[in-house]
Amino acid sequence: MSSNINDFINRLGKNLKHQLKWAKRQNIEAWRIYDKDIPQFPFAIDVYGEHIHLQEYDTGWLMHEDEYRAWLDEVCEAVQYVTGFSRQNIHLKQRMRQKGTAQYEKTGILSEDFIISENGHQFWVNLDKYLDTGLFLDHRNTRKVVGDTAAGKRFLNLFSYTGSFTVYAATGGAIYSETVDLSNTYLDWARENFLLNNIDLAQHHIVRADVFQYLADAMRQNKQFDIIVLDPPSFSNSKKMLDILDIQRDQAKLIDGAMNLLAKDGILYFSNNLRSFTLNDDIAARYQVTEISKKSIPDDFRNKKIHQCWEIQHR
Repeated sequence: MSSNINDFINRLGKNLKHQLKWAKRQNIEAWRIYDKDIPQFPFAIDVYGEHIHLQEYDTGWLMHEDEYRAWLDEVCEAVQYVTGFSRQNIHLKQRMRQKGTAQYEKTGILSEDFIISENGHQFWVNLDKYLDTGLFLDHRNTRKVVGDTAAGKRFLNLFSYTGSFTVYAATGGAIYSETVDLSNTYLDWARENFLLNNIDLAQHHIVRADVFQYLADAMRQNKQFDIIVLDPPSFSNSKKMLDILDIQRDQAKLIDGAMNLLAKDGILYFSNNLRSFTLNDDIAARYQVTEISKKSIPDDFRNKKIHQCWEIQHR
C-alpha cells in the first residue's frame, strides 16, 4: 500500500493549495478537500475550521487487521503532514454500507462540539459523536439560495436535521418558519443553532413530528408557506416513525403533501441522496419541475452524484 501514499499526499496538497483561497473567497470554514480522488484511497476528507473529518468508505476490501491498522495510520499521518493540523484534530470514521437510520446513530465516541461559520452564519458541529457532523456540506449552495430569497417569506423545513436551512431563511428575513423533525436530539441541536444566530424562537417554531403526520395536520389547518425545503433520508426505519420511509416509493405522498402547503407563487426544493432515485413522471405532469442538481452541488464536491435536487412549483 505505502508505495502510493505519495500520490495521495500530492493530490491532497494540490487540492488544498487550490482550495484555501477559494474557501476564503466563499467565506466558508467547512468544505471538502478530497473525495475518493484516487481509488486506492477511498476517503472523503472535509475541513471543519481547525479540524479534519476523515471518512473511509466501505469498499469491501479485505486486509489483514495489522496491515489495515498500519494503512489507516499512514493515511492519518499523511493528512496531518499536508494540513499541519494536530493528530487529535483528525477525526476518523468508517462509513459502513448500511440502510435505515444511519445518520441518527451514535458512534459511542464523546467529543466536544465546536462552531464553524459559513457565509456569516454560525453552526455547532461534532465530528465524532454521530455518523454525520450536524451540517451537510453538499447543501451549502441551496442554503444560500434559500437565505437570499427568504425576505418577507414564510418558510417550512421538513426532515430538518439540525435546522441549517432555517438558519439561512430566518437570518435572511423570513417572517415565520416551522422546522420539523422527529429526532429530539437534532431539534435540540437546531435550537442551539438558532440561539447562536440570534433567531427569535417565538417567530421560528421548532416542531417535533412525523413528517407524514405533520403534512396531514398542516393541510387540515390550512397552513401556507412560500418556500419549502424537503430533504428526506433515502430510507428510514426509525421506531418513532409510523411507517418505514422509502423515498423512491413515497416521493409522491411527500411531494403532494408539501405542495398542498405551498402558496400559489411558492417554491419547493426537493432533494435526496439516493443514487438510484428517479422522479416519477406524474410529478412532472402535475407540477412545474426543474432539476437544479448541477447548480446545487458545490464546486468542492467531485462526486456530482452526492444528491439530486429539484425546484417544484405550481403550474
